[in-house]
Amino acid sequence: MMAHADLKPLLVVEDNLGLQKQLKWAFEGYDVFIEGDRVSALEKLGQQKIPVVTLDLGLPPDPANASEGLAALQEILELAPHTKVIVVTGNDDRDNALKAVSLGAYDYYQKPIIPEELGLIIDRAYNLYQLEEENRQLISKGGDSPLDGIIGSSPAMLAACRMVEKVAPSEVTTLILGESGTGKELFAQALHRLSPRYDKPFVALNCAAIPDNLLESELFGYEKGAFTGAVKQTRGKVETAAGGTLFLDEIGDMPMPLQAKMLRFLQERVIERIGGRESIPVDIRIICATHRNLKKSISEGGFREDLFFRISEIVIEIPALRDRDGDRLLLAQAFLDDFSQKNGRSFRGFTSKARSEIDDYRWPGNVRELENRIKRAVVLSEGGRISEVDLGFEESESPAQSLDLRLAKEQVEREMIQRALAVHDNNVTHAAAALGISRPSLYQLVKKLNIPGLGNQ
Repeated sequence: MMAHADLKPLLVVEDNLGLQKQLKWAFEGYDVFIEGDRVSALEKLGQQKIPVVTLDLGLPPDPANASEGLAALQEILELAPHTKVIVVTGNDDRDNALKAVSLGAYDYYQKPIIPEELGLIIDRAYNLYQLEEENRQLISKGGDSPLDGIIGSSPAMLAACRMVEKVAPSEVTTLILGESGTGKELFAQALHRLSPRYDKPFVALNCAAIPDNLLESELFGYEKGAFTGAVKQTRGKVETAAGGTLFLDEIGDMPMPLQAKMLRFLQERVIERIGGRESIPVDIRIICATHRNLKKSISEGGFREDLFFRISEIVIEIPALRDRDGDRLLLAQAFLDDFSQKNGRSFRGFTSKARSEIDDYRWPGNVRELENRIKRAVVLSEGGRISEVDLGFEESESPAQSLDLRLAKEQVEREMIQRALAVHDNNVTHAAAALGISRPSLYQLVKKLNIPGLGNQ
């Protein structure tokens, strides 16, 4: 049996004595506190941090009316704005349930109460609270964290972070791979901050953003009179980064003639400015990044194979946002908190529909697209919570629906199982319970759908 200290706090606000007794022991893994009215519920929340509250809208002194429950909801959210409140209503009172959600309730549940069903909603609310709490703790660390700005709890993201921690103290040339918008420069900065060169310059150059005929001078510098407009001797990015780290973003777009000069520099660590004859030794660490498939570029003649081997002594792959289960809502909340503070706005999180859209959308622009959508929503939203409309979601952006019923069914099953396993840290027993199936059935589905990463439990 779980020790009392390990139980998760849950406040049930319910005036019906029969339901109080039923719900006191109905939720496995929770330390359930029962209060029968608004005043005592607020007193309890003032005494203890409680992540999730179930709130009956029909409270004394007027249990036939939702006014007392709605007033309690607003006061709870003022006292504990991060708490997830699940309102419980009569089966004919959907209007007040929707009103409660518009006021900031996490979700609603209509009587009669079936503890197993309500328990699933409570579990989801608690898991979301935990994700948001982890995010608040990450933000509170500020610049003290070497991985500052990198937010994620998915296995793929944690693996990439562990690689950074292992590789950073060394001098190996590192290649960071990832789609556009995944945050490759953040990882390069983390490698620099965790290295012995942390107090020396970090210089970034985007090879795709500079015209080919100017890129060489940007990298290696030039002497006075080397070309029209060269009115003085100018150091390039390589010399500017001396002693520190040079980050070459989108190196896959570097023109072939310059690739040969870059290879020579990496081999000898010596440069010559354009128009100069002096050999200049430079001590720097090189980190490269690209969204391109360099092996394909090599086969097509667009990238030198010898340069590829030189820059890829260590490779770190950054997962696309669509492959980071659990991170999308975590990042969304981080951006919401950040942009709300910068714009002097205050929001009570996202609506249920908005959370669903954020979690289900494919995010072709990755973290950058999510960041831009949240920034736009903070500026334009007029409600208390960010909605899917504020985020600019349209029906056309939903994933295309397959007409193959069997494939569609397998896709839904796969996504639900992966999400349940992620939420319950690969605990098969808890994941099976959340999915409403037996443990053996879950194993059979995992095998049938070829879902990786479960292992033996």
